[in-house]
Amino acid sequence: MTENPENSFRDAISTVDEQGKRVWLYPKKPGGRFFDARKWVSYGLLALLFAAPFIRIGGNPLLLLDVMNRKFVILGQVFWPQDTHLFLLAMITLVVFIIVFTVVYGRIFCGWVCPQTIFMEMVFRRIEYWIEGDASHQKKLNKGPWTKEKIRKKVLKNVIFFAISFLIANTFLAYFIGSEKLIEIITDDPSQHVAGLSGLLIFTGIFFGVFMRLREQVCTTICPYGRLQGVLLDRDSVVIAYDHVRGENRSKFRKNEDRSAAGKGDCIDCNACVAVCPTGIDIRNGTQLECINCTACIDACDHIMDKIGLDRGLIRYASENQITENKTFSLTKRAKAYTVVLGILIVVMTGLLILRSEVETSVLRTPGMLYEKEDNGYFTNLYNFTIVNKTNFDMPVTFKSHTPTATIEMVGANPLVEQQGMAEGVFFIRIHGDNLDGTKNKVEVGIYDGERLIETVKTNFIGPFKQ
Repeated sequence: MTENPENSFRDAISTVDEQGKRVWLYPKKPGGRFFDARKWVSYGLLALLFAAPFIRIGGNPLLLLDVMNRKFVILGQVFWPQDTHLFLLAMITLVVFIIVFTVVYGRIFCGWVCPQTIFMEMVFRRIEYWIEGDASHQKKLNKGPWTKEKIRKKVLKNVIFFAISFLIANTFLAYFIGSEKLIEIITDDPSQHVAGLSGLLIFTGIFFGVFMRLREQVCTTICPYGRLQGVLLDRDSVVIAYDHVRGENRSKFRKNEDRSAAGKGDCIDCNACVAVCPTGIDIRNGTQLECINCTACIDACDHIMDKIGLDRGLIRYASENQITENKTFSLTKRAKAYTVVLGILIVVMTGLLILRSEVETSVLRTPGMLYEKEDNGYFTNLYNFTIVNKTNFDMPVTFKSHTPTATIEMVGANPLVEQQGMAEGVFFIRIHGDNLDGTKNKVEVGIYDGERLIETVKTNFIGPFKQ
């Protein structure tokens, strides 16, 4: 098959040369209306990210993913392993939401919401501009000799980058162990929390490496979302696009020239859009997996259009069909179908959350224990119980047998299950031998909060074999 030179740019990514070596990018400092809007969105999301572990709703954190204790808190509501079906449905809903969003709006998540983009472009890159200057100054500094100024700037940048990475690592860890435990690790004797501090340093090193060295490689090589959009996007998906109908043929700008009469497009081939791109692509080549829809090229192009007196929007949010066929935006049948599926999933998810039980109780025979026979003809089985309280109030629990022939004898006191907590214990069930029907007998146990029945569970009672 003959190679098409117009598509040769798709044979390699812009950050790797022909020898397979890394091409270090020096994107020009962006600015403009979209960049300003992204700044405020980023500031809000950063504030939420760092504050979320410390925000409390009904005494519970806004978000906690305590994998070790199998306890997950989302928007103040505690979820336990017994809620696995809700997690599975939530994950399916999230995947469908991502599909719908990508089909309609392309990779807008990457440019506006993704933590990698926010930290890289709105935190670390801006600090780099402040210390080392714009793209040309950074390039000159890196290629120049190690002078006192270069050492000072590099040391200052590395120290600040490491400090921010340490702060991110602390916040990241708080989502998994809780803010109280994190504060305890930080304020207590370090020798008492070697594992916790080691985890902090490991995560700090990872974040420092990502934002100091990997950078755009996370988006172009590691993250699978860029490749995913290749199967999700179509000609009606809204992406950051170059209006090739209006822009071609490209040529340099000449003052007072009638470009239309000369058969020239509005693109003056200034490469401003390429200079500001954080992943090093030329958006004029069309949609590419490296594009994170960060809008830097839009602002750069609009600035040039303003300078030469042409209309903005040569690069803008648009679909391919909007550009080539001058169509207005509308949802495709595929997008509508995905939206319907998403709506159904959200309704089902909401219904399951509303109908979610207050408690979740498991009653199981103690493993490895057989029945015991008493002198009075009664048989006993030992049971382990686990009660998960999903409410926001403490719950004194009692067990009552709903099987008339069976009685329950607690080992110890009746449990008091704290709000959003869990209690475990054991009890005996006694049944007279005359009321047993073979080796396996069904028993129903009621769980009560005072006189209020909150749940019933069934379990098996093991008796002697009857011939």
